[in-house]
Amino acid sequence: MLPRSAIAALAVSTAFLATSVWAQSMPATVDQPVEITYYNYNLASTGIGAEATRSMIEQFEAANPNISVNAVPVQSTEMVSRTQADLAAGIGPDVTQTVFDDLAYTIDNFGAVALEDIVPADELAAHFDGMSENGLDLGRLNGKTYALAYTFSTPVLFYNADLFRAAGLDPDQPPATWDALREAGLAIAEQTDASPFEAAIVGAGSGGDDWVLQSVILSNGGRTLSEDRTTLTFAEPQAVEAVQMMRDLHDAGVYGATDLGSSMESMASGQLAMYLTSSVLQAYLIAGSDGKFELRSAAMPGFGDRPASPTNSGSGLVIHTADPLKQRAAWELMKFMTSREAYTIITSQIGYVPLRTDIVTDPAYLGDWVADHPLVQPNLDQLERLEPWVAYPGPNYRQINSLMMDAMEMAVFGGADVEATLADAQANAQSLMP
Repeated sequence: MLPRSAIAALAVSTAFLATSVWAQSMPATVDQPVEITYYNYNLASTGIGAEATRSMIEQFEAANPNISVNAVPVQSTEMVSRTQADLAAGIGPDVTQTVFDDLAYTIDNFGAVALEDIVPADELAAHFDGMSENGLDLGRLNGKTYALAYTFSTPVLFYNADLFRAAGLDPDQPPATWDALREAGLAIAEQTDASPFEAAIVGAGSGGDDWVLQSVILSNGGRTLSEDRTTLTFAEPQAVEAVQMMRDLHDAGVYGATDLGSSMESMASGQLAMYLTSSVLQAYLIAGSDGKFELRSAAMPGFGDRPASPTNSGSGLVIHTADPLKQRAAWELMKFMTSREAYTIITSQIGYVPLRTDIVTDPAYLGDWVADHPLVQPNLDQLERLEPWVAYPGPNYRQINSLMMDAMEMAVFGGADVEATLADAQANAQSLMP
């Protein structure tokens, strides 16, 4: 007997297929009233973008009087289960803000619509003009764009310039490599009472983000999944070497084992010297550091002479409806939410990197703001080296990720043998691959 989750996914896929068989071409405009349902996770978070997102939706409705947006707050961790249940019940969303980690499963099970299949080629090319090609690649799979990259960020090293000075370090020369970070951390530990370094790579409990971990492993030439998406590779030599580096940082007293909330508070209060995390925390850290210490930012450290290979957090906008009129309305919403005007709001008020790099120096958009907020520059620079956050295939992708992250925590902070721990976890996780 199929498990309940598989039956639900099959019901969603079958229902979508039945409607898509009769789907007609998407109209060129929305010339009659229509309502679309939009599941958005920023709306579910009062701290990261809810007010700005509501404002953008209101602006869209004012500019498109025939389109009404039923904006539904859904936590990012609940987006898949909520979408699956509602689509199976026939009340599902027309467009969702989907975390990139969930994209492969969404495409396979929820009838995600490739933009190339519904949007005229010239219209699609016109909207993509001026966007980061590396950013657009985040929402592509099997050669088609299923998610239009929307809100995303890269790992940024925030650091306390005052603590650098107290430790005899030059704040104008932040560590560009992991070896340099180790030396800086040891000096900070010896000369100050602050914690040297914490990161959203591998953490205690909820402290790790697999996309940041992927960045570290990629930066050492490794991967967590093979190019053909059939074999897990997070226990291969280059990955093991990267994890061993983090273990050595911990054993040396540089890398502290803390959860995400504690690290954020420590950095904002001036008790932590260096913090590698999502750039989206910029606004929170600026507010916390104001008047207390000089907060700066730098690019993610690399290994030796090899430049770091940052991946991304964040989401893309995905169309689920097979109704041609709603598809046009959803596409109009997606275009607006990824416009120059929208990205000016998204970057300046929420903290995500702008997918439209042509607005960064334009005074009509982000030019003046970027000049006044230098902390955003490393995030912008890393777009040129951005590599997509890998989503694991099959229905067990979350269990695969959990096995990997639990092993990473034991290898870095739990005293376990790094190579043996990762090899065992990889073997167990590979059995869950499709």
